[in-house]
Order: sequence, then structure tokens, then C-alpha cells
Amino acid sequence: MSQSQETVRYPLPQQGALDAPADWQRLRSQCPVASVELPSGDEATLLTRHEDVRALLSDPRFARPTAQDGAARLAPEGVGGPVASGSSDALSLPAKGEAHQQWRRHVSKWFTAKRMTALRPGMTATAERLVDDMIEAGAPADLKAHVGFLLPVYVICDMLGVPAQDRDRFSHWSDALLSITRFTPEEIERAQVEFVEYMSGHIAAKRENPTDDLISTLIQDSAASQGLSDAELPATAMGLLVAGHETTANMIGKMVAMLLADRGRWERLLADPSLVRTAVEEALRFDTNLGFGLRRYLTEDTEIGGRTLRGGTTVICSMPAANRDEDVFDNAEEMDLGRSPNPHLIFGAGPHSCLGQSLARTELQVVLEVLLRKLPTLELAVPVEDLQRVEGLLVGGLRTVPVRW
Repeated sequence: MSQSQETVRYPLPQQGALDAPADWQRLRSQCPVASVELPSGDEATLLTRHEDVRALLSDPRFARPTAQDGAARLAPEGVGGPVASGSSDALSLPAKGEAHQQWRRHVSKWFTAKRMTALRPGMTATAERLVDDMIEAGAPADLKAHVGFLLPVYVICDMLGVPAQDRDRFSHWSDALLSITRFTPEEIERAQVEFVEYMSGHIAAKRENPTDDLISTLIQDSAASQGLSDAELPATAMGLLVAGHETTANMIGKMVAMLLADRGRWERLLADPSLVRTAVEEALRFDTNLGFGLRRYLTEDTEIGGRTLRGGTTVICSMPAANRDEDVFDNAEEMDLGRSPNPHLIFGAGPHSCLGQSLARTELQVVLEVLLRKLPTLELAVPVEDLQRVEGLLVGGLRTVPVRW
């Protein structure tokens, strides 16, 4: 089959909430650089092979598209949250080059493995309390609501110095910013205005009364002419709040569902808890429900997978499809809890790789350790085929994760 003969509708259809699209394997082998039609009707290019996805994500020339690029639109009528459309000045940060790397240097010191080790005992205590509360509420329970959503919210709110009791507002604002089809333009605009006002007020309060948190530190660095601009401060705070809880909250639920979908996986971890770290990495690799995929806008012609893509092309990098590439992973369609090495691409690669990956890994490990210790009889309270996917957002997840014990 010629790569030029097919245009695939995207997102690709999936049967169950945890199932991989049947098209992934075919596209990797027959059409790894594929033309796709987005929900907007615009066309983009989809990458599904590990080598190609890694190469493009590692290329410092290209970044996430903005509205000014004239990139392919995601949502019908071009409607979508500012993260999907790249249309918000309030969320704009340096996209590439030295300015981007400088921004990363200022923020990344809060997300080192050493700092995560220091935070781990507090995370564990919080996770234990949340699991205890879920047990007290009784089975069946929604693990996503009781644990998966709350732990990352408490952690990122503590890091940013914002009150965790505002978590429901944060969740609504995050969903609106990440919307493709879930919210109306009016709802998105209102949420963005409210979020900007809230975070601007929070930053103003921290200027007056700094504490030992990330935002206060960034403010102090900026005052010393070493840090972020006045426009970058709220954009950074908003971006970290969204990224710091939304994706990890979803991943906690998906990880537990994957491990409980095959009882042998859970039993193996109970028998050998030392596998927790590699099991987390394998859950990240095995996840089929990441969301839309990372986009890159090509500002110049480039060769990918033996095909020249013209400048002006919008490329979607499917990390989950790349993570099933048989050329990189033995028995790629099997979940191997002891897999090592595991060069999955779920956190991206190169100059735009996820800043919070150490935080996400630590939270996932902590939750799994606590659940194995406190709830060894944990099981899904519904058949796997009844699990439902989050729809209409850039990020993927499960609506609920019903469990019993």
C-alpha cells in the first residue's frame, strides 16, 4: 500500500477503554508516516513508529503549534481550548530555542529526582490517608475519585502554594483549557478568564508574603533579574497546575485498571513488590489511552521515515503506538511487569520532554505500593469491557475506576 493512497480518520477507533487501536500495527508496518483527517476536517500527518516519533520529538527546530502558525485545527469549526488551539497569550511560554531552555532551567530544579525522593514520605502518608478514607467509605468505590485525582492535586498544590480546597475549580479550568469538543467557546473563554484572574491574584499574594514554594521562588528569581517575566509567571503557574494533576490523575486510574484487568499481574506484584518500579514503567508504555498525542509544527521541510514532509505540516506523534513497536520492544503486545530496559516515549523526548516525569513516576510508584500493602484483595467492580474512556479532551483517561476489595 502506498503511503499517499490512504487518509485515516483521527483519532483512531478503539473497542474497549484499555484496548489498542487495531490500526496501529498496520500503520507501523505499512504506512508509518500517514495522512490523517482531524475532527476539524483539516489534514495532518501521523507518526506511529518508535524511531520516527523519537526523532521528531528530539528535533529542537520544531515545537507545539500555535494559532499564529496556521497549523491544522483539531476541533470542528476550530473550536477548542487554548491548549488545543494554541490561541491564548495568557498561556504562551517560549516554545523553542535558548529562551525555552532557559525557562526549563528555572523550573526544572523543582522536579529533580533528588527533590522527589525528599517529597516521597509525605506523598506516601497522603496516599495512605486517601486509601483509608476510601476503605471507610466502603466498597464499591471509584478509585479515580478517591485516590487518583486527589493525590496529584494535593502534591502539586503544595508545590505551588495554592489551596487544595480549590481543586474542583482547578479541575474544571483544566478540562476547559484541554477541551477539543467538550466545552462551548463561551465556557472555555469564561474558564480561562477565571483561571488567569485566580492565578494572577495568587502571584500577587505571593509577592507580598512569599513562602517556601515554587511560585515564590520563581517570583524572587524574577525580581533579581534572573527568572521569568511578568507574563511568564502566571502562564507557568497555570501550566504546571494543569499538567501536574490532570495527566497523572488519569494515569493512576489507568495503571490500576490495567493491573487488575488480568489478575495474574496483580498477584505477581503481591508476590514480588520489588517489581513496582518496572511495573510503573510498563504501565506507562502499555497505556493505549494517552489522548490526542503530541503535535509538532514543521517550520521547514524535513525528512521523516524516508518521506519528505513540507514546511507547514502539522505532525501528530503517537507515543502509545510507538511504544508498541515490535522493532524496539520484545513481545510488545504483552504487559511484562519486569521489562527492562524500557525506552518508552510516554514523556516525550529531547528538549521538550516532560518536566514533571520524576514527579509522575514517584506518585505512580507510591500509589501502587500503598494499594498493594493496604488492599491486596483489590479488584475491579465492573467487567473490563464496561470501563469508559474520557472523551472530548486532549488527554486520555477513564471516567471512573470502580473497585472493591
